[in-house]
Amino acid sequence: MLLSKRCEYGLRAMLYLATLDAKEEGASPTREYVSIQTVSDDLDIGFSFLTKVLQRLNDIGLLTSKRGRGGGVALTRAPDAIRLHEIVVAIDGDDLFEECVLGLPGCGEAEPCPLHEHWTDERERIEEMFRDTTLADVPDVRLAPFIEKETGRA
Repeated sequence: MLLSKRCEYGLRAMLYLATLDAKEEGASPTREYVSIQTVSDDLDIGFSFLTKVLQRLNDIGLLTSKRGRGGGVALTRAPDAIRLHEIVVAIDGDDLFEECVLGLPGCGEAEPCPLHEHWTDERERIEEMFRDTTLADVPDVRLAPFIEKETGRA
């Protein structure tokens, strides 16, 4: 996969939080904090690893966190205001959208690698998809069982 495991987990966690937010009708994006342990358990992601990923998202302002009883993490904006591109760049940087798919130094228009032309087109499509897609745009079909367990709603 083109995304790192950290980025995959960050996207999954953000989608999980967005889906919880969507289930809470009229809830503000920062009203309900969800413990990192709950996110870790529900998504089957290692707690320590997930904590580091969420800390990065907190540092750049996509998440807010609260310590102590009733604490955890929450989105800082509504799901329809957070683009997947922001999450990907926050965790993996923008290398995915700029570098050679084969990792060859010097690959570019002047000295293209064997996949350069094909990758350039695909890279642009992928970047556009991430830029155009918000957390609210992604269906919660695969996360639904976790959300129903958490909220008690079907």
